[in-house]
Amino acid sequence: MNKAELIDAMATSAGLSKADAKKALDAFVGATTDALKKGDRVALVGFGSFSVSTRSARKGRNPQTGKEISIPAKKVVKFKAGADLSKGVK
Repeated sequence: MNKAELIDAMATSAGLSKADAKKALDAFVGATTDALKKGDRVALVGFGSFSVSTRSARKGRNPQTGKEISIPAKKVVKFKAGADLSKGVK
C-alpha cells in the first residue's frame, strides 16, 4: 500500500474527504517526526511504538574492493509492533 492508497482507505473508513484524510496523515507524520527529532518516544497503544536509537561508529568493508571503510555513528528510527497489530497480522 502506498501513501495515496492509505489516504483513500482512511477517507473511506473515517467518512472524510480525501483532502482531509491527507491533511490528517501529513499532520501525524509531521508530529511523529518532530517528537523523534527531540528524542521522544511515540507510543500508540495496540499499534506500536516509534523510538530513536543510536548506532555507534564501526568499521566495514567495501564489497567490491575489500578495502576497509569507517562507517560513522548515526541515529535510526525503530518501530516495535504492538500486541493488537501482531495479532491482527497473524
